[in-house]
Amino acid sequence: MTRRFCLWLLFPVLTIMVSLNAFAADMPDFIGLVEKYGPAVVNVQSTMTAENSQDGDEQDVPEIFRRFFGPGQIPRAPRQGNRVSMGSGFIISKDGYILTNNHVVEGADQVTVRLSDRRDLDAKVIGTDPQTDIALLKVAANDLPVVTLGDSKLLKPGQWVVALGSPFGFDHSVTHGIVSAIGRGFGRDQQYVPFIQTDVPINPGNSGGPLFNLEGQVVGINSQIFSNTGGYMGVSFAIPIDLAMNTVDQIKTTGHVSRGMIGVQIQGVGRAEAQSLGLPRVGGALVNNVTPGSAADKGGVHVGDVILAFNGMDIVNQADLPPMVGLTKPGTPAELSIFREGKTIKVPVVVGKPPADTGQLASNDSSGDSEQENALGIVVDDMTAEQRRQLGIKDEGVLVSKVGGIAAQRTPLNPGDIILMVGRKPVKTSAEFNASVKGLKSGDSVMLLVRRNDTTQFVAVTVPKTKDAG
Repeated sequence: MTRRFCLWLLFPVLTIMVSLNAFAADMPDFIGLVEKYGPAVVNVQSTMTAENSQDGDEQDVPEIFRRFFGPGQIPRAPRQGNRVSMGSGFIISKDGYILTNNHVVEGADQVTVRLSDRRDLDAKVIGTDPQTDIALLKVAANDLPVVTLGDSKLLKPGQWVVALGSPFGFDHSVTHGIVSAIGRGFGRDQQYVPFIQTDVPINPGNSGGPLFNLEGQVVGINSQIFSNTGGYMGVSFAIPIDLAMNTVDQIKTTGHVSRGMIGVQIQGVGRAEAQSLGLPRVGGALVNNVTPGSAADKGGVHVGDVILAFNGMDIVNQADLPPMVGLTKPGTPAELSIFREGKTIKVPVVVGKPPADTGQLASNDSSGDSEQENALGIVVDDMTAEQRRQLGIKDEGVLVSKVGGIAAQRTPLNPGDIILMVGRKPVKTSAEFNASVKGLKSGDSVMLLVRRNDTTQFVAVTVPKTKDAG
């Protein structure tokens, strides 16, 4: 009896031990991965002399770095002496080519690479591309350990990944996690990069280091974190290695990066925009500006079109389009799937290349005194010839002088904005604008094409229902 009782006690213990052994057998071989590929990961140290370093306050830092590092957490150069920054990188060829982030070496007078065997080598910056945040370095050495490159297009959310780098200067630190999402976009700052989002612990100093899959292949370059504190908060981002190597190949062959462009300014399509346009689903890229003479203009793309696909690849949101176009070689024929006035049509275009200088438009702070309101609660004025000249506008557009009423207050409109179109119809005078919105009834929604400084964007405005009034 006693012996049988003891066996019953041992049974749960044996079950737990078997389960733990099975779990250990299924665990990824992080140790083997690091031992094999860790020697190809390097520390990158960039030095900027005092006279060339920028020593301003936080307001001088690009918005993207304020967003990712948080207020008060951006590294600052001392007022005396040189500025030194630390990052990571990895060796992609035995003869000394190294990949890292542009922001790790940007503005540096001297770049030093520390190998895993503790050798410090001077590095030459072969080329950089701020748009993708890629930099290619070269050191004078041979028979160096190299990484194996993978295919970032095969990544799936939930997949294990491993990061190696030098957070806070601690060389060859290893962290791991999973892919949280793919194809993340960050607007105009880095519109050509469909970032890989992970939950891998990344901190300042990891920038430029490799992101591995479990086969030991590099699938991304750790680039940024989203943080309010300056440290890791569970969200980090990597540049897909496919995109990075496209940039590297162009730097090596031509010395610069050339990317495709079709000449449209786009925005997302939310529920209100989809309803106003009669689009059966939320998604796609809404065209709010077409550059005259561009590929899109020549192909017949119109303001108000919604681009649903590029060369058969679906556009789920507006951030999907720029990387697709950017990676297409200028001069390549392509096809856009476009939703226009209730129909989906195919529009052929020949991909062009970006102009050398896009320029800036003057801002406008003037306002008029017309008080003729309408169902939207938006008061507009005619524009003067001088205002049009400053903004580079020919004869279209009216100036918003007052935003009142529930409908207008629920939108991001401000006095000083320029309304160029109501729906798909251009407006040139306040009388035309008021006539265009006169027939709107309770619950109706209309799209306004609005220009603010150098940005043009569609805004959906809905006339409040009777129960919403007041």
